[in-house]
Amino acid sequence: MLKKLDFFSQPPTKQEFAATFRIAGRVSFWVQLVLGGISGIALLFASFSRNLTAQTNNPGIGFGIFLAIVAILLLCFRVYWAFRYRRLARRLQAPNPENHPRKEDVIQVLRIGLIVSLIGLLISFVGSETTVAVVLAKSLAQPQGVAVYNPENVIRSLDIFVILANVNMIGAHFFGGVTSLGLLEWVEQ
Repeated sequence: MLKKLDFFSQPPTKQEFAATFRIAGRVSFWVQLVLGGISGIALLFASFSRNLTAQTNNPGIGFGIFLAIVAILLLCFRVYWAFRYRRLARRLQAPNPENHPRKEDVIQVLRIGLIVSLIGLLISFVGSETTVAVVLAKSLAQPQGVAVYNPENVIRSLDIFVILANVNMIGAHFFGGVTSLGLLEWVEQ
């Protein structure tokens, strides 16, 4: 067991890093793509579940939707960046050393991925907190055990879909950030 942990404490060879980089890029790509797809579908359901004829006085949900869309756009960039990890790993595994990217270039790519993931994580967190606060306020405004027909206080499926989208975005950006941070830490040894 200690030998396995000792493997990660030593600086990696170029081939070891390239193999790990390629696998991490592939896993990161698919996990972020799936979680981003779920978030996109949840936002589509949220937009289709809106009652366009009913006027709602709730800017919190609109802000949560806006932040979820921004986080999805950041995740689209991040998914592309994870795909770029795979291309860089392929270049690192090329037999011709002249085709290998420099260590500084790989570190720069990993840092950009980490920064985008952290920004997306922050935006998704603020969006989910805003939406949860709105849903909590709506639930507290309803007297328990009494049917209330005030449309502003009814918790709609839109509210839950926006929360679902933002929480999935948190997971996707977190996974991307952990991938970048782990590879960055390992390559900088």
